[in-house]
Amino acid sequence: MRSQSRLFPVAVLAFAFAFAVVPQSIAQDGKLAIHVSPKQAYLYVDDHAISEASKHHTLKLSPGDHKIELVNYGYTPETKTVTITAGQTTNLDVTLQPVSGTVSAPFGAITIEGADRDAVLLNGKAPDFTVGNGDEFNHDWWWKQELVVPPGTHQVAVMNGDKEVWSGSVDVPANKRVVIDVPKGVRKTVDWPRGAKLNSVPRFTVGTASATVAVAKPTANLSTTTAQVDCGGSSALNWTSTDAPHVEISGVGPVSATGNQTVQPKASTTYNLTATGPGGTATSTATVNVNNAIQANLALSPAEIHYKKVGDKVVQDDSSALNWSASNASNISITPLGTVDATGNRTLQPTPTKTDVGPVDENVTYTLTASNGCGGTESKTATLHIVGSIERPQVELTMRSVYFPTNKPRNVKSESALLASEKESLQSIATAFKTLLTATPDAHLVLSGHADKRGAASYNQALSERRAELAKRYLVEQGVPETNLETQAYGNKQNLTVDQVKQLLDQNPNLTAEEREKVMARIQTIVLANNRRVDITLSTTGQQSARTYPFNSNDYRALVDRGKPMEENKVVNASQKEKVSN
Repeated sequence: MRSQSRLFPVAVLAFAFAFAVVPQSIAQDGKLAIHVSPKQAYLYVDDHAISEASKHHTLKLSPGDHKIELVNYGYTPETKTVTITAGQTTNLDVTLQPVSGTVSAPFGAITIEGADRDAVLLNGKAPDFTVGNGDEFNHDWWWKQELVVPPGTHQVAVMNGDKEVWSGSVDVPANKRVVIDVPKGVRKTVDWPRGAKLNSVPRFTVGTASATVAVAKPTANLSTTTAQVDCGGSSALNWTSTDAPHVEISGVGPVSATGNQTVQPKASTTYNLTATGPGGTATSTATVNVNNAIQANLALSPAEIHYKKVGDKVVQDDSSALNWSASNASNISITPLGTVDATGNRTLQPTPTKTDVGPVDENVTYTLTASNGCGGTESKTATLHIVGSIERPQVELTMRSVYFPTNKPRNVKSESALLASEKESLQSIATAFKTLLTATPDAHLVLSGHADKRGAASYNQALSERRAELAKRYLVEQGVPETNLETQAYGNKQNLTVDQVKQLLDQNPNLTAEEREKVMARIQTIVLANNRRVDITLSTTGQQSARTYPFNSNDYRALVDRGKPMEENKVVNASQKEKVSN
């Protein structure tokens, strides 16, 4: 090692060149006064290799912030940001902290000649790969100035400012010394007997004219707390490293020298820890296996249910319980239910898709689909069998023929011709028929109009048509679809005879014997009244309305007598004879 008072023209010139400014701005520079321990620490300014820090007690820098790095192998590097003010001096005092412990054998050695005060870096070109300067490793005389390294291949770089003076790969055998002549390269490899006698060496020792830097090979160890996890599970990576300023874990990135971190891999992953330092590279691996298999189950109880519908009323609608589970899954859905929890149950009461009359025999398939973020998928199906029937309702359509007063209605808008009792009868028919339509939508009611024998046939024909049409209109007003109603008219062509009316009177349950005797006394009038009617027929069954005359209704006299029951056959004059309605 050269005298500590010696000037270093090469380094100073390099530094002056790197930080030179035009003459007009020189007066604006500031100064940095550096005091560092140990004094052999190497100085980097804004990533430029300068020289030993002790050689620059005062350093000119442009105003503003500057990154100052001080490195000395065997000590923890320090990085500072200083703010330089024009025309002022900024002081920087730094004491580097030594790294404890020694470096163990085996060893090899490197001698570097011609590097002067240039920075020497091993196995990396960042400042923290600096092991010293050329003046510390330039001879192997009585006063040793040597770089002791682990045996193996090392990448050596000699830097001056931001200029690479020389770099190359150097093979250093155990107990051998490799001599590098900068900038020519490796000059020779010779025996190094002293290496065999060394067991352990301090990282950094320095004397008046001697220096030994012993570079330790990095160590690395990586482990996991859990080697097997389910998808979405986590494991902790724990690691330690020594003598490696640069530590990185694949899939994680740069990390501190020692630490731990939780990982949550989506697939089985091997993590590689790489610790790189001046002494080389150390690696360690740890694997976290990820189980992406999904265990799923889907079941129905019972697997068959019964369904029965009569008309619009469901009389039997059994249910089934759907139970499911899916482990190690993050997304679970059941078609057609949608997204569900990992475990659960649901009561099912599905309705058949069949809507028409007939037997029901259908299957509803439920499909569970489960997946996770690790590529695992699973599906299960369960089929529910629905059996039963859809039947027409047993609707009792009670119908009574509708009766009209003499010569009513005079037109189809003459709703007053429908007396209260007849409206009530039609309302009852409308209600029952609408219910029947829910099961038999093609059913029709046929309304047949009649008139008694009095008057001209053409007049009676038109009158019977009006009677049928009026009954139809009233049913439509009660909600019966017009498309399910038909009308026809017979005038007086199908009049009931006296014997037929008498038979109807005998069958009328609403007449007492005394009432029946009174009615029989007026049989001719009653025959006429029974023929002023609208009969109703159900198309699907042929059922006909009962010809039960409403003797017990409040409208009876209006239907039969019109105020003067025995004069209903009289004609006012000959000109009106053809107009008498029945």
